[in-house]
Amino acid sequence: MMKRVTSLKTIEERIISSSTGTIFITSDFADLASSDAANRALLRLERNGVVRRVLFGVYEYPEFNKFLNEHIAPSPDKVAHALARKFGWTIVPCGDTALNLLGLSTQVPAVWSYVSDGTYKEYTFGKTTVKFKKTTNREISKLSYKTALVVQAFKALEKDNVTDAVLIKLKRGLTKAEKKKMSEEAKTVTSWVYEYIKKICRSDET
Repeated sequence: MMKRVTSLKTIEERIISSSTGTIFITSDFADLASSDAANRALLRLERNGVVRRVLFGVYEYPEFNKFLNEHIAPSPDKVAHALARKFGWTIVPCGDTALNLLGLSTQVPAVWSYVSDGTYKEYTFGKTTVKFKKTTNREISKLSYKTALVVQAFKALEKDNVTDAVLIKLKRGLTKAEKKKMSEEAKTVTSWVYEYIKKICRSDET
């Protein structure tokens, strides 16, 4: 009994020391408790109002908006990455999701889409749907997250819709280290995408 109480306490302490809006899965507590013990603790913490369940095995330390007097909806992107951790997938936002996360579109995606090296899956929570689409490993596994994200954004826009404004926005949003890494990694991507990547990585003058 003492061990169970200790597990609950240490798991709760980790959760409340995290930022609100953080998403957790059972394996995030593997260093503190067994899978069964972590599951029991999360269920109890849900009953106590410390966390809320987003999906089966996925919980959030919710953020409360005092002005609206309600909890803020979970971040679809954080939920997607928690699911990727749960299943051991590598994922990268694609389509309108990639454009939104890079600030290239202010439109909130109707469906949050990701390419993945896992299987095709779709999850709905509240009014939000997260969709994973299987892709070749070459598109994501050999690229850093930011490089793969930019590649997916270019693919979403398509070649003839990439404007100077888009290139300037991307250039200003990337650090010098990210540009250097991107320039080195992107040599194997689609040729027209690589040409645009060379433009945004060429200099830091803009």
